[in-house]
Amino acid sequence: MRFSNSSPGRGVQLLCWSSVALDGFDLIALAVVFPVLLKGNVWGLTAATASVIAMIGLVGMTVGAIVIGSVAERIGPAKALVASVAFFSVFTLLSASAPSAILFTILRFLAGVGLGGCMPIAVAIVAAHRAGQGKSSSATTTLMTGYNVGAVLCALLGMFLIPWLGWQSMFVAGALPALVLVPLMIRYLSDPDTQGTTAVPAARIGRASRETISGLFRGVQLRATLAFWTATFMGLLLIYGLNTWLPEIMRAAGYSVGNSLAFLLTLNLGAILGYLLGGRFADRGGVRRTTIGWFAGAAIFLAVFALPLPEPILYAALFLAGFFVFSSQALTYAYTQKVYPNRLRATGVGNLRASARRSPIDRRHRLSVGFLCLRHRWCPRGSGRLDRARADTATARSHR
Repeated sequence: MRFSNSSPGRGVQLLCWSSVALDGFDLIALAVVFPVLLKGNVWGLTAATASVIAMIGLVGMTVGAIVIGSVAERIGPAKALVASVAFFSVFTLLSASAPSAILFTILRFLAGVGLGGCMPIAVAIVAAHRAGQGKSSSATTTLMTGYNVGAVLCALLGMFLIPWLGWQSMFVAGALPALVLVPLMIRYLSDPDTQGTTAVPAARIGRASRETISGLFRGVQLRATLAFWTATFMGLLLIYGLNTWLPEIMRAAGYSVGNSLAFLLTLNLGAILGYLLGGRFADRGGVRRTTIGWFAGAAIFLAVFALPLPEPILYAALFLAGFFVFSSQALTYAYTQKVYPNRLRATGVGNLRASARRSPIDRRHRLSVGFLCLRHRWCPRGSGRLDRARADTATARSHR
């Protein structure tokens, strides 16, 4: 059974949005539990080994983003999305019972494979279903709010579940909704533009997959692909850096775990509003112009956030940074749907995310060490505590 023809776009968008929400919850769960793991010295974890775990997860996401286009062409986008959600949910659940850092890292890699394939296919499915209504940009940005709604729920649940049930509860909470979502997707989710098509032999699909990927680098698509990769690399560097390390940055700067999660909550609440307004501006004023303006806004408020500010203004700056940073990336995905032809869209977005992740992976020390070093400037109150701690340490050593 599928959605009726009168409302296929809304039903499909709801299912895709839900899958992206689970995606966001799972990704942020790692950031939420890192401060607890580091503070409790679980498995002897350090900031360096935590950055390795985050990096391995990105490797898995890169693999998933690379292969998902070809998988979708073989089995269809809807089945590929169902497989991605089921895959990362299983390994997210298993992460809760990991007995060692090594096994935990392996499970995060495998979950990352599923996570990497989820977003590109969801974007392509929603854009294809809504393209005929002239609302593909707002549909894409609305879809992306799922990521930050999942992140907000993760931060909120982390404040309550971790003190009662421990860090493992976050991975259980992130996996259980799939028990409801996956059956609904199997029953109701449909591929776009599949009516009247005939089956294609697997050998022809394999050739088509290779030709589709090479099509991203031919003619006028080459310049667009390189531009999209550059913008996406910069956007994902900020998104994954902030979402992964912001709670630990704030905790190390002197804030409690609960307050550090409140900063993460503020960041993602701003992102949700940015997605909703960004899509509307793009549909009315043009996706290219809006994308450029949103990246400019992201640069301005990230610079403001780096200044020594009172705590209320710090929250406001972080909210506005989230407003522009996350939605500028979503607008980039929406822009690809305007530039790439139909046959290149899913592969284009998947390779876009994969190529952008390869650079952050190769620069993992810049992500981990860089963000941790910036904490002194980002948290004036916390940096003062750190400075006093250093002074106390130096004094103690001088008396030895």
